[in-house]
Amino acid sequence: MKDKKSILGKITASREASLMIVLIILCFVIQMRNSSFLTPSSIGEMLKNNAVIMVMTLGMLNVLLLGGIDISIASTLALSGMSVGMLIKRGIVTNTFLCFMIAILIGAVCGAIVGLTISKGRVLPIIATMGFMYIFRGAAYMVSSDEWAGADALGSFKDFALNSVLGINNIIWIVIVCYAIFFIVMKWTKVGRMVYAVGSNREATMISGIRADRVEFFVYLIMGILSGLAGAMAVTVYASAQPNMMYAKEMDVIAACVIGGVSTTGGRGSVGGALIGALIIAIIAKALPLVGIDAIAQNTVKGLIILVVIVLNVVTQRTMDKNVLKGREM
Repeated sequence: MKDKKSILGKITASREASLMIVLIILCFVIQMRNSSFLTPSSIGEMLKNNAVIMVMTLGMLNVLLLGGIDISIASTLALSGMSVGMLIKRGIVTNTFLCFMIAILIGAVCGAIVGLTISKGRVLPIIATMGFMYIFRGAAYMVSSDEWAGADALGSFKDFALNSVLGINNIIWIVIVCYAIFFIVMKWTKVGRMVYAVGSNREATMISGIRADRVEFFVYLIMGILSGLAGAMAVTVYASAQPNMMYAKEMDVIAACVIGGVSTTGGRGSVGGALIGALIIAIIAKALPLVGIDAIAQNTVKGLIILVVIVLNVVTQRTMDKNVLKGREM
């Protein structure tokens, strides 16, 4: 009995373990309703179609760890993706690698502008990013000049999302590499420790000599870079570049982080949790049509599932906090 309690205690004392259980149950229930859900081709397609959200979730993880927020990311994605799409359509740039680099550079510029406004201008993140959300989206429409780039105009660039290496789609490889890098950086490097430190206690870190404003700028810069990368990914995945692409998808990115146990007040969250949160969002998006839920009702069901997972996450966090307090009792 004691062993059973200890196992249960370990599960309830870990956000990642609790989320994994939710993930497994969710997959089991969906598989029972539709046997094609857990097939290799279905899983691969699900990961590819949600790779954009998964990549941007990494950037939002860092932003939320500082207690900030960025709602301009979908607009940054649209601007970078639309720019690349029009460059390809007009025959100015055709090399796939160069297109990705251009999209990343555009995202970096957007992220740097946002970061400077927040870190140096001391503008509230929600206010600053709301303004830039409209600015970047408007810029995407200006770049488009009332045009869009379809599959025929994108040439070989669209083929990037169709090709694989070692049996794994190129787009999924990007996700794997991004998560591997961020896992190492956030867990074992000075940069990762500084992000957590500033998010936990900004004043204390400033007293200790850490430039909180530089960390803040760096985090928003990385968010912009990942949004730019996601812009190029979205164009090749969906074989289309439009100024309204991924409209309002920043909410899915934020939801993935919150589901994954990332605190919106800063200082708490992990790459593993963000990954599980993004996977849950991906599974929900894939599963709702498969189980026959009407398109009109899908957002309602999606919201209910997200709410249930978040409540479970809150309960888990409270259990963890109680266990910490008990451990401190004399």
